[in-house]
Amino acid sequence: MDFRLEIATERDIPLILSLIKSLAEYEQLSHAVDATEDMLRESLFGRRAAETLIGYCDGEPAGFAMYFQTFSTFKGLPGMYLEDLYVLPKFRRHGLGTMFLKRLAQIALERNYGRIEWSVLDWNDLAIGFYRKLGAVPMDEWTVFRLKGEAIRALAQRDRRP
Repeated sequence: MDFRLEIATERDIPLILSLIKSLAEYEQLSHAVDATEDMLRESLFGRRAAETLIGYCDGEPAGFAMYFQTFSTFKGLPGMYLEDLYVLPKFRRHGLGTMFLKRLAQIALERNYGRIEWSVLDWNDLAIGFYRKLGAVPMDEWTVFRLKGEAIRALAQRDRRP
């Protein structure tokens, strides 16, 4: 298999959305996808909130990685958060995932990032094993918290009293 990675451009928006939906289906979260092409266009190429790499195998789309800059107060350096890394099932176990992470590591070094972080679903043993083989370690002492939708609005409108 001949893999290559390309930086996504605005013309790739329909493909990116299709890959996001494939990832959501794999993670049993199809119901959670709100993204539209217009939203992705604004977020990725208007605000530039994230960057995307697309992987191809012999010219066929095979997966994607979406990432953005973070900042570590303790390190005093920016970092990278890997929002999603997804390889379509028929292209797995051929090195594309490693190719994505290698390129992300190169980008992190080029930009003097202090670290690369991401989250993995607890049930995804294949991904966890893959990441461990690359030298990644889980952050056992940390719990991810999230505010979304109505909870964000309620907090933003809350008066100053506890």
